Amino acid sequence: MQHVLQISRKIDYALRAMIYLASVDTARVLPFREIARQVDVPEDFLAKILKTLADAGLVLSQRGARGGYKLAKEPREISFLDVIEAVEGPVSLNICLDSDAADHETCRVAPACTMLSVWREGQERMLEVYRRSTLADLRRDPGSTGVKLPMLAEV
Repeated sequence: MQHVLQISRKIDYALRAMIYLASVDTARVLPFREIARQVDVPEDFLAKILKTLADAGLVLSQRGARGGYKLAKEPREISFLDVIEAVEGPVSLNICLDSDAADHETCRVAPACTMLSVWREGQERMLEVYRRSTLADLRRDPGSTGVKLPMLAEV
């Protein structure tokens, strides 16, 4: 069985919802049920995710009969990394790169580890892609059934 690094379902759902919000009139407040239906995400899970995104300042919520959610910033101002870190916290490719692990208590071999530089470079490249990719790059074109993907240059 192959083991892969995998983005959590929570991150996937959050990104889908944010890309959808970036794809419609960004001034329009959308009910969370409409967002859930459009991006095929379970309503209960999406409600929690949207609250987390609101707490992080990425979406605005409006209560009431005409309530719902809209982006708190322009799509070009919200990166993949912003969304990922809002729902899951800081990204760390390996435990040794976690800022809390700087004292090397979590890894006994860290002081003599020859892999640290590789993990660090891999993480920086990954984070750079996530920082460069914005909701504006990924929003759906009106009338399109697919998501417009950015052309990513070499990191």
